[in-house]
Amino acid sequence: MAAPCPPPPPDPQFVLRGTQSPVHALHFWKGAQAQGHPVLFSGSQSGLVHVWSLQTRRTVTTLDGHGGQCVTWLQTLPQGHQLLSQGRDLKLCLWDLAEGRNAVVDSVRLESVSFCRSSILAGGQPRWILAVPGKGSDEVQILEMPSKTSVCALKPKADAKLGMPMCLRLWQADCNPRPLLLAGYEDGSVALWDVSEQKVCSHIACHEEPVMDLDFDSQKARGISGSAGKALAVWSLDGQQALQVRGTHELTNPGIAEITIRPDRKILATAGWDHRIRVFHWRTMQPLAVLAFHSAAIQCVAFATDGLLAAGSKDQRISLWSLYPRA
Repeated sequence: MAAPCPPPPPDPQFVLRGTQSPVHALHFWKGAQAQGHPVLFSGSQSGLVHVWSLQTRRTVTTLDGHGGQCVTWLQTLPQGHQLLSQGRDLKLCLWDLAEGRNAVVDSVRLESVSFCRSSILAGGQPRWILAVPGKGSDEVQILEMPSKTSVCALKPKADAKLGMPMCLRLWQADCNPRPLLLAGYEDGSVALWDVSEQKVCSHIACHEEPVMDLDFDSQKARGISGSAGKALAVWSLDGQQALQVRGTHELTNPGIAEITIRPDRKILATAGWDHRIRVFHWRTMQPLAVLAFHSAAIQCVAFATDGLLAAGSKDQRISLWSLYPRA
């Protein structure tokens, strides 16, 4: 008796149209979600940030702060109604969205026009840390915010030849308040930096092509990275802060633009240059679904706290999917 065929992948729950430009960044606003008014931010190649109501499935407002240059990264701060947007205009804008406002209240001038997205480490404190691509092509600049005080520049040793940082992830262990930075580099490697000591704790070769994105599960001390090549790499961090490659997963086609683990750490999604969203079980890396809806490269993926998955594409559409509901 033949084994039953797996069910076909679902269709999107709904699709957002109207950016009129390729979508490069997505971010769910947790604060709005907690109030029962789920909001999705999207950043487009045209330099606009669209604020979407997921109830009406329409744009609430549009933020124009990057002079027509591509928006590459979006992040809300945990306290207050503030949004960070990074653009190819060498500017990182801080927006005040409280009480219907949509004003840029501060900005950071970036030194590098690289594709590297920034990262923040922010608790409930008024002060927070920002990692941005640095002045030197291989540097990462660490700033204390909102004062914009330069903390340090993380620069690999001259003989390391890591190339440009391609993706950044600031974090801190539960047992230690020292900020740590995971960085993926142009040479295909991932490094763990101790920010306070300005030193590399560990460094591993993961990919043959540049690392395009990574995500890290601090509870399991386990991370995953995707590259311009055909493999995902899973790696772990031991108690001595040493990185170790745990395994690789071969893909059908090369190129991962973004990779994100769902907040409950059960599944993860990848944004593929081959127009596909791929979903995996995080613990086992078992492939769960290949979502073929878009007609051009997927450039970003994001999960909401309730598990809703959003994907943005070069085809100017944003698809939203309800997959494997959270238990």
